[in-house]
Amino acid sequence: MKTTNKFSLTFPSYSTNEFFARAAVAAFITQLDPTLEELNDIKTAVSEAVTNAIVHAYKDSIGTIYITAELMDDHLIRVRIRDKGCGIEDVEQAMQPLFTTVGGERAGLGFAVMESFTDRVKVRSTPGKGTVVTLFKRLNVRVKAHAGS
Repeated sequence: MKTTNKFSLTFPSYSTNEFFARAAVAAFITQLDPTLEELNDIKTAVSEAVTNAIVHAYKDSIGTIYITAELMDDHLIRVRIRDKGCGIEDVEQAMQPLFTTVGGERAGLGFAVMESFTDRVKVRSTPGKGTVVTLFKRLNVRVKAHAGS
């Protein structure tokens, strides 16, 4: 698949930047004319991925979060959220619904939410080096009516 457009964004892992990240990705993908539901799906998945990086990767510190969003041919969107935080010991376990390392108010549903709002979620992580979450979402192609038709 070929990339038709992309952007990159870096920001500190302050919780207030989660909204900024989701808004930036949403604004970027609007050029593909997504439905409101598709737009909200991407925003929700990005929010979860960024929140995971803020809460888990940089538990007791502020680090950098890196986002790359790509528009691919065939209306595929690929969004990578990367951190250089603590990493995940067991990715398979971490992706299980209700699993959390933090407890308290955290429900452990971040990856499950990402999976339910995208077509595919890919997670790579190295303990002590960080995590990359890649979200894939294919938009439905809508045919626009022509004036006078």
